[in-house]
Amino acid sequence: MTDRLGELSAAGVAIWLDDLSRVRLSSGGLDQLRREKHLVGVTSNPTIFAKALSDANEYNWQLRDLAVRGVDVEESVRMLTTYDVRWACDVMRPAYDASAGIDGRVSIEVDPRLAHETEKTVAEAGALWWLIDRPNLFIKIPATEAGLPAITATLAQGISVNVTLIFGLDRYSQVMDAFLDGMEQAKANGHDLSKIGSVASFFVSRVDTEVDKRLEKVGSDEAKALRGKAAVANARLAYERYGKVFSSDRWQALADAGAHPQRPLWASTSTKNPDYRDVIYVEELIAPGTVNTMPESVINAFADHGETRPDTITGSYDDARKVFTDLTAAGVDMDDVVLVLEREGVEKFEASWLELLDGVRKSLESAAQGAGTPGKAARGNAKAAQQAGGNA
Repeated sequence: MTDRLGELSAAGVAIWLDDLSRVRLSSGGLDQLRREKHLVGVTSNPTIFAKALSDANEYNWQLRDLAVRGVDVEESVRMLTTYDVRWACDVMRPAYDASAGIDGRVSIEVDPRLAHETEKTVAEAGALWWLIDRPNLFIKIPATEAGLPAITATLAQGISVNVTLIFGLDRYSQVMDAFLDGMEQAKANGHDLSKIGSVASFFVSRVDTEVDKRLEKVGSDEAKALRGKAAVANARLAYERYGKVFSSDRWQALADAGAHPQRPLWASTSTKNPDYRDVIYVEELIAPGTVNTMPESVINAFADHGETRPDTITGSYDDARKVFTDLTAAGVDMDDVVLVLEREGVEKFEASWLELLDGVRKSLESAAQGAGTPGKAARGNAKAAQQAGGNA
């Protein structure tokens, strides 16, 4: 039987899971994906955590303990989410060790309400870093205007960073510059650059969703023929910029000091339009030194019928530029598309965070009312706590 995921991995694409939950951890499902599906990384975000805590009983024992101790909602959310991420880091540690620290990473995002506050983002990143206390952790920082200096300052402290919510090419160039600034400062600060990792999460499917909506509004045959092309073209041109930056003399000086490049990570890779091939954002974005973070449904779909072609990005740059030229001719303002997507991305994560806070608040109130003699579930999760290497 063809090992399609193995072929994808061999082509230079690191396969990461865009999901995390206590159920996935306690059931051994995450470790199974690592062992059987070539999984070498995990990403999380406020939406993922809101869903995980809304439909699972695995958190009840920890919620009860937090309620008994009178821990407030904000800190309870921090304890619940960092517990899961710490546990996931331990599950993924074999991939981290096998790749000499390149993969095996697990990401947790700073409070999205801080997306436009640089100093608070840096402080939050540092707090999450020491609280989880795992070398294979990534702190996710959004690529907003305020996020750029926060990326540099966080890397300068020796903290590994996953830059998230990148939609446009110019912003991506700024992100890579912020990375180089941060690594140069980290070097000056005496940090071991080989221990600091970073990826730049370039969102894919959301670009097609927004652009296709605008093309439908234009309504011409020429416009409709461009549907489903913007996202892949955008990502391919991002990879072109990546190649130029990470072949520069400035980068080489950091590489000589032990630094690893900031890999482009393709995020939001599940297709939102059912008319599109379900693995299009995997098949069309294969190139060495990239990461593709997918929901499990996309991982399984690729394992079933995905096709790995050697490097589907390099050599496609002229075609990608023509797509952008044609989009402009059709009346699509890509600069405006990027602004809309960044604003909506931050707003969606803020909404998910508020949903998470509200859900935990209700759970704490319920747990406080039912607090009494610890039940079987509470007593039995001492083992889970040991597995996670954490505390409530």
